[in-house]
Amino acid sequence: MLSIYDVTIPPLKRALNNLSHILKKGAEYADEKKIEPTVLLNARLFPDMFALTRQVQIATDMSKGAAARLAGLDIPKYEDNETTFAELQTRIAKTVAFIETVKPKQMEGSETRDITITVRNQPMEFKGQAYLLGWVLPNVYFHVTTAYDILRHNGVGLGKADYLGPKA
Repeated sequence: MLSIYDVTIPPLKRALNNLSHILKKGAEYADEKKIEPTVLLNARLFPDMFALTRQVQIATDMSKGAAARLAGLDIPKYEDNETTFAELQTRIAKTVAFIETVKPKQMEGSETRDITITVRNQPMEFKGQAYLLGWVLPNVYFHVTTAYDILRHNGVGLGKADYLGPKA
């Protein structure tokens, strides 16, 4: 039987590890083409969208927030001050390390846990399963995809296999 742990922790780890791979290719591309890394880190798909750095921050925030809320833990606080590919990699690694500490037992019953988050100063209320499936996973995938798209748009040689990562 599929548990809330099964549909939370492994998919989040995979998305973040694939994001790490995508960023590695971005950093290598910047180095190879002699592009100042901040050009890519500050790139956006459209002026009203967040830059690459913020896409990574949001993907990691969503991931650690979901793992913590569904396991009944405190959410780790990050400064959101990353300015290099290396700092973004550290943030991803720190997030993966945190979500790996969550055990299946801690998430038992969280499908029906009441979860309230604040978005643009407005409270949003969910049950655990709806929060995960209707909010967290779509947001994580959106921000990882947007990070991929920013780098791809700027010439980084990425393909679908980079986004999907190794076979699960």
